[in-house]
Amino acid sequence: MPRVADVNSPSVPTASWGRRVLALLVDWALCTLVVIVAFGLDDYTEPGSTASFLVLPVYVAESALLTWLAGGSAGKLLTGLCVVPADGRLRRLNPLKALLRQVMVALVIPPLVFRADGRGLHDILAGTSTVTFATLRTLVK
Repeated sequence: MPRVADVNSPSVPTASWGRRVLALLVDWALCTLVVIVAFGLDDYTEPGSTASFLVLPVYVAESALLTWLAGGSAGKLLTGLCVVPADGRLRRLNPLKALLRQVMVALVIPPLVFRADGRGLHDILAGTSTVTFATLRTLVK
């Protein structure tokens, strides 16, 4: 199993918050489109419609599933970011940890509570770190 350098090390840069927010916006837009395609624009825009409330669970499911299978949500991958295990062992994330991580992101507060190394509470609890593809290439030995 390939190893990566210790992503907890201060010398390993985590992805910028600007890129992470951009990835979140891309994910949200894609999940909104999925809901609109599934339920129709009229139902989505109708006041009190349940369709508009489905974007959040679709986002959690999409981002957890793709983080587990591909190392990042569609938005992260499209913006050149990936989620790696913080223990330095390059492998697929545990699906429950990927789900926990995304539920924490959906709660909003955990990503706003972060350490000096840029890892948010959601990353700390899931044992992950969000890095750029360029950083990942330098970490792989």
